[in-house]
Amino acid sequence: MNLWFWILVSCVLAYAWKLVGYFVPARFLENPRMSRIAGTMTIGLLASLTVVNAAATGQALAADARLGALAAAAVALALRAPFLLVVIVGAGTAALLRMAGWN
Repeated sequence: MNLWFWILVSCVLAYAWKLVGYFVPARFLENPRMSRIAGTMTIGLLASLTVVNAAATGQALAADARLGALAAAAVALALRAPFLLVVIVGAGTAALLRMAGWN
């Protein structure tokens, strides 16, 4: 089995999972608890993807400018900065750290 087989299997499974969502009764989706759970899971997934992309390169941990950028963006978020400013602070911090030689 080669890579294309696994890509096609994952595509079929993703599409099938999406189709299963149409069979969920509406009363489950209208439940306020389900909305909170779905929102929390989305936030958790996005946060974990952000940390993995900032702290890993391939299969190894990486301590480079991305960690500094993530820390600066976290501080900006803690200070309730607008999202665009958080992105600019993170990108600017990464650029400055890379100019300083922290790759």
